Amino acid sequence: MVEQVRRHATRPGWLVRQRRNSLPYVLIFLIVAYLSLFILLPITQQFLTSFSNNVVGVDNVRWVGLRNYERLFNDPDFWFAVRITFTYMFFVVVGSLAIGLMSALLLNRRFRGRSIARSAIAIPWAFPEISAVLVFLWMVNPTFGVMNLFARLIPGVDENLNWLSDPNLAMPLVIALSVWKAFPFTFLVILAALQAVPRDRYEAAEIDGANRLQLFRFITIPEIAPTLMLMAVLMSIFAFKQFTLIWLTTGGGPYGGITETLVLTIYQTAFRFFDLAYGATLGVAGFVIVLGLTLLFVYFQQRQERARGR
Repeated sequence: MVEQVRRHATRPGWLVRQRRNSLPYVLIFLIVAYLSLFILLPITQQFLTSFSNNVVGVDNVRWVGLRNYERLFNDPDFWFAVRITFTYMFFVVVGSLAIGLMSALLLNRRFRGRSIARSAIAIPWAFPEISAVLVFLWMVNPTFGVMNLFARLIPGVDENLNWLSDPNLAMPLVIALSVWKAFPFTFLVILAALQAVPRDRYEAAEIDGANRLQLFRFITIPEIAPTLMLMAVLMSIFAFKQFTLIWLTTGGGPYGGITETLVLTIYQTAFRFFDLAYGATLGVAGFVIVLGLTLLFVYFQQRQERARGR
């Protein structure tokens, strides 16, 4: 009788321990199930589709091997889209990092109203992309846009400019809009990295006679280099997969695909021309490019850590 009472008294505690022990496995299972269902399965399906002749309207979908990839490597439109993508990505990454770094250096100093300035500079990142594009289109409107008021102050500009219809202006404007949208994120992360730099290193260098440029070159940059590298990768991915800002402003035009990145080419191929197989092939190529950028980042990060360890 005493043994039964003791067993019943300890049973609730045993159940609680069992639930606690099983909770991590349940959470891991949910994560794995989510990744498998919404990420791994679509990637696998896309990869398999790239080896078929799946086109809307074709009833006999069959395996065609590497025919789509042969078409890919011999397609000048694909390589042109890759070149446009890397051009767009390069300027977005450089612009967002440069402006984010300068903003972080400026707002890391103490001055009145610093907290308000930090909050205000983060607004573009929180602003919805569609709303940002609508405001941008109003600003560059060739009839009443505010951009033409500033453009006509430039000597030699006597009439309103068709900003998004001019092939020489369309890409710079799309890049400027993307940088405006992206740089607040780099600013916030770089600012956090700057605040983590030990102050005593600056004080020791100042005692040794280092000026501001030397402090920036030999202390600030080495300390925040991993953060800058991480931001470069994240901004590369942001630019590579950007669709909304480009599609709603130029649609890949104004003509000749001058702003048509690889993501827009995939969309046009799969959902305008209904060539699902070749669209999937383009998607696999984009996946390989992004994966290569990520692995390159991991390589340089490990190399930097080994150099610091020495």
